[in-house]
Amino acid sequence: MDTHIAEAIGRPDLIRLDDRLICLRFETMKAVSAMAAVRHLLDTGAVRRGDTLLDSSSGIYAYALALACHRYGMRCHIVGSTTVDHTLRTQLAVLGAHLEQMDPCDDLKLDQKRRVARVEEILRAHPEYHWMRQYHDDIHYLGYRAIAERIREETGGEPLTLVGGVGSGASTGALASHLRAAGSDVELVGVQPFGSVTFGAEHVTDPEIIIAGIGSSIPFRNVSHHLYDTIHWVGFDAALAGSVDLLRRHAVFAGLSTGAGHLAARWERARAGDRTVVFVAADTGHRYVDSVFARHGEAAPVEELSPREVGGTDELALPWSRMAWGRAEAAEGR
Repeated sequence: MDTHIAEAIGRPDLIRLDDRLICLRFETMKAVSAMAAVRHLLDTGAVRRGDTLLDSSSGIYAYALALACHRYGMRCHIVGSTTVDHTLRTQLAVLGAHLEQMDPCDDLKLDQKRRVARVEEILRAHPEYHWMRQYHDDIHYLGYRAIAERIREETGGEPLTLVGGVGSGASTGALASHLRAAGSDVELVGVQPFGSVTFGAEHVTDPEIIIAGIGSSIPFRNVSHHLYDTIHWVGFDAALAGSVDLLRRHAVFAGLSTGAGHLAARWERARAGDRTVVFVAADTGHRYVDSVFARHGEAAPVEELSPREVGGTDELALPWSRMAWGRAEAAEGR
């Protein structure tokens, strides 16, 4: 029996959508990394109960860190994106987390940079706070070990293609690392939004949005580029189609980044031979009801969509591009 709701929230469902396509569905994925990271910090004496943990978030990590702080008796201070909605703001307030939300901004790249700058200001004023550094510290890899073990057990150790958002590197990167360390044959497919610097797409602007949570306007130091075999860049319209199709076809109600992952996973499945494709659904679709699911009539049939195959990032183009990354290291500055 669980002793705190964060443990239940962090436990994903493995849903077989067909013979070679599996959805790894989380209610809130980053609860896994936040809980393990805070527990490790306490165990090693880096922080003590009652200390304040600080970080920046576009939404999912804010909730995850607030849950972990609630579980372990810590104070929580979040510098939140303009995208943090009323529901999450209310939950954070009741959980006792302090949220500083950025003013409305049409440019989510600027929003991210402003949040990091604000974190640095707070640390100068409160050097006793502990910065969780979800974008930079590989401590956030720890929580995914048990999930990797479960994937390996339930798929029988068969060859896998793992698909999901790159984000801060502490989800798909961590899962692939733990699976490979256990001897699994794993190809890793990362999903990125256009405009993200992580794999060199900052020169391509998506007129709708940079998909929060899977891309970045600043370098993330805990992304291990050499883990990734293939990268898909998916724009808003294509991700919307993937989200709507996932709900319509399989009744899985998940966020926009999951829609992008679903689209990429379907494409990889058709080309993966006998490999089983597992894609990550990081959160539920509730915060996307108005921006995505209410627009279901606009969704293109996913069968009509296909990626532009590119040989370099200079060839990237909306609405969807795919490139063999080949486990290469990052370009300088990434």
